Amino acid sequence: MTDYREILKQYWGYDSFRGIQEAIITSIGDGRDTLGLMPTGGGKSITFQVPALARPGICLVITPLIALMKDQVRNLRDRGIKAVAIYSGMTREEILIALENCIFGDYKFLYISPERLDTEIFRIKLRSMKVSMITVDESHCISQWGYDFRPSYLKIAEVRKLLPGIPVLALTATATPEVVKDIQARLAFREENVFRMSFERKNLAYIVRRTENKAEELLHILNRVAGSAIVYTRNRKKTKEVAQWLNQQEITATFYHAGLSNETKDARQKSWLSGEHRVMVATNAFGMGIDKPDVRLVVHIDFPDSPEAYFQEAGRAGRDGEKAYAVLLFAKSDPTILRKRISDTFPEKDYIRKVYEDINFYYQMAMGDGLGCTYAFNIDEFCHNFKHFPIQVDSALKILTRAGYLEYTDEQDNASRLIFTLRRDELYRIQENNPDTEKLLRIILRSYTGVFTDYAYINEDSLASRTGLTRQQVYETLVFLTRRRILHYIPGKKTPYIIYTRERQETDRIYLSDEVYEDRKKSYIQRIEAMLSYAETDDKCRSRMLLRYFGEKNEHNCGHCDVCLQKHDSGVKQNEFDEIVRKIEELLQENSISVPTLCEQLEASWEKEHIQQVLHYLLSEEKMELTDGRLRWNPK
Repeated sequence: MTDYREILKQYWGYDSFRGIQEAIITSIGDGRDTLGLMPTGGGKSITFQVPALARPGICLVITPLIALMKDQVRNLRDRGIKAVAIYSGMTREEILIALENCIFGDYKFLYISPERLDTEIFRIKLRSMKVSMITVDESHCISQWGYDFRPSYLKIAEVRKLLPGIPVLALTATATPEVVKDIQARLAFREENVFRMSFERKNLAYIVRRTENKAEELLHILNRVAGSAIVYTRNRKKTKEVAQWLNQQEITATFYHAGLSNETKDARQKSWLSGEHRVMVATNAFGMGIDKPDVRLVVHIDFPDSPEAYFQEAGRAGRDGEKAYAVLLFAKSDPTILRKRISDTFPEKDYIRKVYEDINFYYQMAMGDGLGCTYAFNIDEFCHNFKHFPIQVDSALKILTRAGYLEYTDEQDNASRLIFTLRRDELYRIQENNPDTEKLLRIILRSYTGVFTDYAYINEDSLASRTGLTRQQVYETLVFLTRRRILHYIPGKKTPYIIYTRERQETDRIYLSDEVYEDRKKSYIQRIEAMLSYAETDDKCRSRMLLRYFGEKNEHNCGHCDVCLQKHDSGVKQNEFDEIVRKIEELLQENSISVPTLCEQLEASWEKEHIQQVLHYLLSEEKMELTDGRLRWNPK
């Protein structure tokens, strides 16, 4: 029997697994298709990394989160484990080298974005790989009913056909019962096999605060709750404004969004992790792969689109098990603002066709051409040239992606990278007359490993400071060395990509099916309404509402959300009132009971005064009847 704990100890230093980790590992280790439902911070990566290390061959990890992919590859390499990643924005040469390394280089993990799965080059090379298991992260993306459906995920079932008998492990942190069934069907599970970790967070208090002055309310909350905090907003501009305002109020804050450079993001993340900044104000781009256990507070200034997104972001608080708060700020205008997102997310079909037509003009794409072409996409330039708004263009391109006409990737950070095209012995025979060039080559060879077999990510600023050159000189020297075919240098670029997955079509022949448009729109509206219902309801435990949404039947109130802590009309806290009523109803189901006997049975758990208040309320509301000194439950 495989000793998974030994592997865990060797590479991660832990003595034992958490929650359902071991059960999932054993299941996939036995070769069974497995679905693991684990909340954010549940330790998903361990569930596939440990069994993959125990099996001969390479583990194929499919994930849409490029930042997380890069992060995990870096972490695995730091532990001495060979891992590589393939995603949009890499050159064909880079991809070839990575795939060859997977065949011949004793690599254990190949991370790949789903849109790269059906490329010819990948399919050919896959046949020569010894794959041990397939891991599908964020597996809710394969379901039409998932809040973040991606058509490229549908290609995974085809990959499975190329790898008969290889087990698949699907992982997600947010899935409703409908989505759980759909994931297993679409991934062609040989039998249903689900491991579910309770989504209940006993230490996390969910709060909704009604306010017309969100800035002041945020300040009030931050002054009341000590410790590290995340504040979520909807747009990039607002992250900066809120962070600046908090700093003016003497609360140390920084901001984060997808539009920042890699270096800036890393620096801000570190300053927040170290405690230099107490508050991180961010869009939903912040959070993937962030592991700070002592976050005491997550505040949403703006509403997320769905309970799934809210649950995931709120769940970043209190991972250390200590008391933490997830607060949603709710103004009267929020329902209108939230519902406006429906038309932004699902623009009219004719508008979507117009965007498709303009994209073709933008790239000068001839009719019948385009299949397999990849282009960097500057959305601001495109919107300026064709008089569009970025939000609607982004939505239109995502719908065209679902319809299969093109693949639109989110903005990606592709750091600068290089590989030596000469062998090491050939390099030493080259005499460079320029001392600066020689110095730069020496520093590169000292600073980065594996540069003769794989592309290494480099930092021009770091190389500049170590060589005494300017950043521009480093750049020009690397371009010069590329021209001389000594190395291949790819400067960093930050951009989304558009990949044509079909030849250019006639605009009026662009077909948007119900599945792609109407059904998705209906599902989106339902999630918006579920989010509003969560905020507007003030008589149901918030934790129970969220758990119910995810199909978890929780029969007890949390006791510390704002609803549970508010006073019921009886004068008793809502949570306590509900618990006493449930017990009274249970005791009176069979027979009537005298008042002293009933009180005696209840006083073991609750204060006498509170019991009397509840009894008085139930009698006044005719929920119970009192006849001859005996109480009877009124079923009406």
